[in-house]
Amino acid sequence: MSKTFRDKTLGGSSKRHNIDFQVPVPMPMQPVEHLPSPFGAPNLSDSELRDTAYEILVGACRSSGTRPLTYIPQSEKPERAPTVTPSASLQRSLTSSAASRVKKALGLKTTSKRRVAAVGGGESVSEGQGRVKKAVTTGELMRVQMRVSEQTDSRIRRALLRVAAGQLGRRMESMVLPLELLQQFRSTDFPNQLEYEAWQRRNLKVLEAGLLVHPHLPLEKSNTTAQQLRQIIRGALEKPIETGKHSESIQVLRSVVMSLACRSFDGSTSETCHWADGFPLNLRLYQVLLEACFDINEETTIIEEVDEVLELIKKTWVILGLNQMLHDLCFSWVLFHHYVVTGQVEIDLLFASNNLLIEIEKDAKAITNPVHSEVLSSTLSLILGWAEKRLLAYRDTFHSGNIESMQSVVSLGVLSAKILVEDISHEYRKKRKEINVTCERVETYIRSSLSTAFAQKMEKMNSGKRISKNQNSSLPALSILAQDVSELALNEKEIFSPILKSWHPLAAGVAVATLHSCYWNELKQYIKGISELTPDAVQVLRAAEKLEKDLVQIAVEDAVDSDDGGKSIIQEMPPYEAEAVMANLVKSWIKTRVDRLKEWTDRNLQQEVWNPHVNKERFAPSAVEVLQIIDETLEAFFLLPIPMHPVLLPELMTGFDRCLHHYILKTMSGCGGRSTYIPSMPALTRCSTGSKFHGVFKKKEKSQITQKRKSQVETPNGDNSFGIPQLCVRVNTLQQIRTELGVLEKRMIAHLENTECTLTESIANGTGKKFELSKAACGEGIQQLCEAMAYKIIFHDLNHILWDGLYVGEVSSSRIDPFLQELEQYLEIVSSTVHDRVRTRVITDIMKASFDGFLLILLAGGPSRAFTQHDSEIIEEDFKFLTELFWSNGDGLPADLINKFSTTVKSILALLRTDTESLIEQFRRMILEIYSSSAISKLPLPPTSAQWDPTEPNTILRVLCYRNDEMAAKFLKKTYNLPKKL
Repeated sequence: MSKTFRDKTLGGSSKRHNIDFQVPVPMPMQPVEHLPSPFGAPNLSDSELRDTAYEILVGACRSSGTRPLTYIPQSEKPERAPTVTPSASLQRSLTSSAASRVKKALGLKTTSKRRVAAVGGGESVSEGQGRVKKAVTTGELMRVQMRVSEQTDSRIRRALLRVAAGQLGRRMESMVLPLELLQQFRSTDFPNQLEYEAWQRRNLKVLEAGLLVHPHLPLEKSNTTAQQLRQIIRGALEKPIETGKHSESIQVLRSVVMSLACRSFDGSTSETCHWADGFPLNLRLYQVLLEACFDINEETTIIEEVDEVLELIKKTWVILGLNQMLHDLCFSWVLFHHYVVTGQVEIDLLFASNNLLIEIEKDAKAITNPVHSEVLSSTLSLILGWAEKRLLAYRDTFHSGNIESMQSVVSLGVLSAKILVEDISHEYRKKRKEINVTCERVETYIRSSLSTAFAQKMEKMNSGKRISKNQNSSLPALSILAQDVSELALNEKEIFSPILKSWHPLAAGVAVATLHSCYWNELKQYIKGISELTPDAVQVLRAAEKLEKDLVQIAVEDAVDSDDGGKSIIQEMPPYEAEAVMANLVKSWIKTRVDRLKEWTDRNLQQEVWNPHVNKERFAPSAVEVLQIIDETLEAFFLLPIPMHPVLLPELMTGFDRCLHHYILKTMSGCGGRSTYIPSMPALTRCSTGSKFHGVFKKKEKSQITQKRKSQVETPNGDNSFGIPQLCVRVNTLQQIRTELGVLEKRMIAHLENTECTLTESIANGTGKKFELSKAACGEGIQQLCEAMAYKIIFHDLNHILWDGLYVGEVSSSRIDPFLQELEQYLEIVSSTVHDRVRTRVITDIMKASFDGFLLILLAGGPSRAFTQHDSEIIEEDFKFLTELFWSNGDGLPADLINKFSTTVKSILALLRTDTESLIEQFRRMILEIYSSSAISKLPLPPTSAQWDPTEPNTILRVLCYRNDEMAAKFLKKTYNLPKKL
């Protein structure tokens, strides 16, 4: 070997093997694969190639010495030791016990005992059996390794001695060995005629292969010498030719053969005969020689004498036209091929083949011979094809038990690809693209293998679906797939990525990015197919979210020391946004249930009759169901296996709030309010003096006025659902809703605490804003309904007694008792129907409404009413009866509450007691204070205020308008010219 192999291992590390090894655990044998030869298939059988190669080897070694060749038959050799001819490399003694330099360089382990070959009839035994081992020569070892018999070996040596004797000093490369052998032998040199004829045919076929089929220099079709040689060989194959030294046929054959063998590129006659150095014949012959390095008894073992054997084999270079690069290439192929065809058991062979590729890579850039490039390309392509067949789905080939072999296979594939692309590819050399072949190939292997592994998981998942189609499965398929992918990623990180990282800095990152993409493709399809949140959907999305976190974590850890910090890989992994998808589905879930609740609310409100006898609580059944649905929906929301309850809860609560607000508004709708029932204020008029009633109104006119008043206080809707009991139920319903809102908020906080949410406290502190619309609407609704109920009772239901009866005509004959009797019945209905929490408020509003009605009679009762100063005593007594009705001997409203709201009435009653002159004086003074100098000549008419007040001029003016005496009538006539009739 002209170059010393570098002491390298894969990736440029230190020596992989020591000299001494323990016996390894045998690898499981793989099915034997057939690999086509990269060197082609000459028309010679393996045995013919082997015999020819051995002849070339013996000839090359015999001609390499400085002394004449001698022939010693095996039968004449002494028993103690074989004859060693100093000039014959074949006879070098095998006595060295030092470790093989070649094995050390290639990373091949040294066997524990030295191999011995049987030579001749002698017996050789291995060391350790207690017998003395007989010496063995390198030549004898090669004969045994190449399965050549002693008789054949002797015949070859004898022939070469004859050739040397006839052509003293002539080197073997200047001879055509098959031609020389044909000339030296006759049929008598062989055991029988058939063997002789077979030998002759083989040598003629070798000449045909070397000179015609695979010539060193291309042959032109018009070459007559080549045509002549074809005819000679064709005839000789049919009938053996005479091969004697002076035979005419041999002389013709010699002339034709030497003419073809000694051609040169420049047309001159070459001193070197080119008969075996044409490609790929020479490489096939050399391959046969190199295969002798394998022990014939242990086919996976390189013999210990490989250094001496290779030294002999390399002597054939001059004949075969080889160099160190071609030797390395051929030896690399032989090691690789032997590893494959022996069941891929001895990984050291693959390792050694790889180390030779490292040497080839160094020489490949300098190759200029296109034939060499073609041979290199075809060889590497076969190696690359074999390697990539395993690496493109390496998880199917390798596992923790044989992961060491993966390192050699990857190195073979990467080195082959790198040499093919960078050193052989003319296109690459031309463009000089900035491309990292190593990373690119390894990345291809990773992506392909992980995609294949994912597809297998998918197939398993789909077959599992079919198997368990009729069985209940606790987890959806994509959720199980996410777990499988996560386990796949971890397995990749632990077993394969450490190996692949030698060639790709982001091996684990590329793997998880590939798995991330594969799962995303399936997840996208799944997401497109789901329209609402289901338990399966939640499980899948949560599993996807966990998977993504696992994959990203692996990618980040893998990229810690990379140049870009792993940004390129992370960019390949766009977020699944499973949480956002889940959130959108939850929002859709919320919207669906809120919409259903609103539809249900509208439908049931249309059917609600507000019957106080439906349940003992006396609130609407529809409200009970609305609140129940809300509670059940809230419970279902917190049962959703999602992590974002606190985030999405406000949206759910807002939906509830809007539905309840809608319900509350519908409950209040059509019920009216205070202004709905208060009659219009009649125009100011003055009362007649004398008889209050006679001559002022006719009966017909009174009837028309009464009808007019009634029409003013009619309810906008005549539906019975707006009766007083029904209004009480509406009030109770709003009160119940308001109460339940607080319960719902507490329940919500309890649910939040169970979710282990870190924001629970802040959310709980903000619960005052929850149900904001509903809380405000309940308060406003209760207020509106209480006022509507109160003013409906006073100004609508009791209108015929109060407005049309109280103090009409003579005060003494139209007092308040009938009104109080009717009002008491309504108070009993309200007290027994309305909720305890709002009862006082409702009755208070009824009291306020009755006080307003009482004042309206006194100050705006129209021309049918007129009061004297003495009537004030009766009126005050009636008002006392009215307040006592609400006090109800202490069982009604509190006295202080009654006093609070009766203050204004009492102050007006004080004006009724005041004499007319004093009233006029007070009125003038107030007008002057308000209007100052502009009121000196004429008193302006004060506007009607919203509230009655004894300190307000319009209130005093109205007392004067309803004062039945001459002074008041004259003052009003003179000052404002008010009419007596409307």
